[in-house]
Amino acid sequence: MASIYVDEAAGSDTTGVGTHEAPYQTLAFALFTQGHDAKVLVRKAVDAEYEEPTQSTLKKAKKGADGLEKKRKKAEELAEREAQAKGEEREKRERLLEESKKIQLVEDANLPAATKAKILNLTSLRGKRVRVFGWVHRLRSQKDIIFVVLRDGTGYLQAVLSGVPAQTYAALTLTLESTVELVGTLQQVPEGKTAPGGHELVVDFWRTVGPAPGGEDAFTNRLNEQSEASILADLRHLVLRGENASSVLRLRAAMLSAFRSTYAEHHLLEVTPPCLVQTQVEGGATLFKLDYYGQSAFLTQSSQLYLETCLPSLGDVFCVQESFRAENSHTRRHLSEYTHLEAELAFITFDDLMGHIETIICETVDKLLKDDASAALIKQLNPDFAPPARPFKRMAYVDAIAWLNAHDIKREAEDADGNTLRDADGKPIMVAHAVGDDIAEAAERQMTDIIGTPVFLHGFPAALKAFYMKKIPGAGGAHAFTESCDLLMPGVGEIVGGSMRIADGDELLAGYAREGIDPAPYYWFTDQRKYGTCEHGGYGLGVERFLAWLAKRYTVRECSLYPRWPGRATP
Repeated sequence: MASIYVDEAAGSDTTGVGTHEAPYQTLAFALFTQGHDAKVLVRKAVDAEYEEPTQSTLKKAKKGADGLEKKRKKAEELAEREAQAKGEEREKRERLLEESKKIQLVEDANLPAATKAKILNLTSLRGKRVRVFGWVHRLRSQKDIIFVVLRDGTGYLQAVLSGVPAQTYAALTLTLESTVELVGTLQQVPEGKTAPGGHELVVDFWRTVGPAPGGEDAFTNRLNEQSEASILADLRHLVLRGENASSVLRLRAAMLSAFRSTYAEHHLLEVTPPCLVQTQVEGGATLFKLDYYGQSAFLTQSSQLYLETCLPSLGDVFCVQESFRAENSHTRRHLSEYTHLEAELAFITFDDLMGHIETIICETVDKLLKDDASAALIKQLNPDFAPPARPFKRMAYVDAIAWLNAHDIKREAEDADGNTLRDADGKPIMVAHAVGDDIAEAAERQMTDIIGTPVFLHGFPAALKAFYMKKIPGAGGAHAFTESCDLLMPGVGEIVGGSMRIADGDELLAGYAREGIDPAPYYWFTDQRKYGTCEHGGYGLGVERFLAWLAKRYTVRECSLYPRWPGRATP
């Protein structure tokens, strides 16, 4: 008979098999596994010799082995009982399903006619019989009662199925996200109870309109709280059914409506510029190029140039339009396609421009907070939100550079080609900011979060800005500065970029030359300075960034219906 080995120091009762190379850890387990008559050798230390156990040790170990055997039998009996119970439950379920197929639910023609309504409009119909359609958002069974939370896109409704309506085959096999028609009496919930809208539907008739699968392909198996980011992106069409995602999009709609209302009050007219263009606004490196019937064309980076052409005929204007940037950026505040709210105003000063931006934002936020529906969405998504205090802080670019250095916020050193310089360990070399530097996103956001309030950063160097921006009159020194501004919000960073535009024709032509831009395709833009120029300015607001600030979302990807970023154009 081969010897069984037990190493109390280095053995394992989990992975050991009793050999010299893989010994057990306890003598009791060895006897339990190999039998009381097994020949066992034991050692207490790794460097000790294996020896036969003493009789007293062996006697004690046999008792331990008997205890393990009792536990094994008990566990085996319990498993058998559980398997039997599950089998009986399965048989009971199968019999119940077979019986349920015989039950036919028919709408009672003697009951009052049901009023078809959306969930949003149900309050006035309490005490009456109603008919609603929607998706099964939540589902719970309790004894012979089925509780359903219905979603129809306008709200949520709790429904109760009992008696015959809860006994049909369709009721017993109902799944999440199935579409159903529910008919019954709408009742106010008793005092002390809660339900969406303060009422619930007592169902007397219902039917499945479109079943959703169960089993492996069930909704909760495809999508749940543990799903990875890539899965959430692939299944964005299903993510939208969630309460948070849909609330963000509802708030987005309310926000755009509020912006439009505010603009109307300030007599700005909405226009719709083209998305297919043959000019650039923010630099050729971030253009999406395409063939347009044999000609080169681009997806627009900004509608600003077209908005400027509207000023002489339509006055101050704005647009809500998609903009596109072919920028290989994966930060949480960048998208390749985003909604751009842009405006242009005539006969203004730079101070007027910043005042206008502040007014539009604050009045829009006030509208959202005064409306019960949008205020509830903000409270749900961002419970600690408070409207920004006016006036907004204003900080010149040069002062911002000094502030960053005073707070020891550094930037990555770069070579002449813009590549990050690294030390011997491969880490970026960090250096102090200097006038002329482009303040990086991380430093900008860090500064904004420390200040904790909205900040207008203004007066950027001309070398960092677009060709059309007006220079500050009389500014001398090593750098030329522009009448430009970025509005920075805590938690997000830049949400608005604006500037006064060059009004002088010769200065605009010099701007084209500085950037190496052929002025020929811009003839229509240049004509604005030829036929009655004026001091004017404008700005662009990133809708997704503004919404991320308002709803306290971590990334702008949550603020777009179907976000697009480098490598993602699906679904």
